[in-house]
Amino acid sequence: MKEYLLFVDTETSGLPKDWNKPYSAVGNWPYIVQLAWVVYTREGEEVKQENHYIKPLDYGITDVSREIHGISDEYLMEHGKARRLVMQQLHKDLLHYQPLIVGHFMQLDYHMMGLGFYRAGLSNPLTSLPTFCTMQLTHNFYRESGYKYMRLEQLYLKLFGTKLEQQHDALVDATATARCFFELWRRGEITESVVARQRQSYALKEKEPTDGAGRRIMIFLVLASLALLLYFFFK
Repeated sequence: MKEYLLFVDTETSGLPKDWNKPYSAVGNWPYIVQLAWVVYTREGEEVKQENHYIKPLDYGITDVSREIHGISDEYLMEHGKARRLVMQQLHKDLLHYQPLIVGHFMQLDYHMMGLGFYRAGLSNPLTSLPTFCTMQLTHNFYRESGYKYMRLEQLYLKLFGTKLEQQHDALVDATATARCFFELWRRGEITESVVARQRQSYALKEKEPTDGAGRRIMIFLVLASLALLLYFFFK
């Protein structure tokens, strides 16, 4: 496992309409409202924490999302920062610590960070770093709960027997994810091999042409080349 682990959580303006569309797709992807990350050593010692709100200069929060995290546009205008400043700090920490990135619902957090970098005009260092999702792990260990995956508060309650207070605050959730991860590590339910097996790429991939489209392109190129040869041969 990596020397450092970075536990991350994002609160957003909504959810993506289509998970497979590129970040450039207008109106498809939500925005980061709050972004928090906490860096630990692999031994579980906290190194640093960051917690930031982003000003809603180019987005609005849906009513459903506002009900979940309780963050309003007015609060963000007063307490938020420019997106580029926040993403620059995360970019710096990712490059410096080269961590294993851990989240509960990593797929969403991964894309929200990627979007943040894209919208800030920064390179995306996530593509070269390993990730781990504690939510995916619950599918293997806690099927008796009746859920396909356990929400963070459900996992926290099962592990520690106490309710997670102030959930849907990004810093609270990132810290709770870290506590769950290290407890599962202590119990032997997360191991080096478990981390290695779960590693996957959430990066968006360009769709390749279908077989039919590929054949049509190949036929066109062959015919075009043949036409050129005939043209110069009989010229």
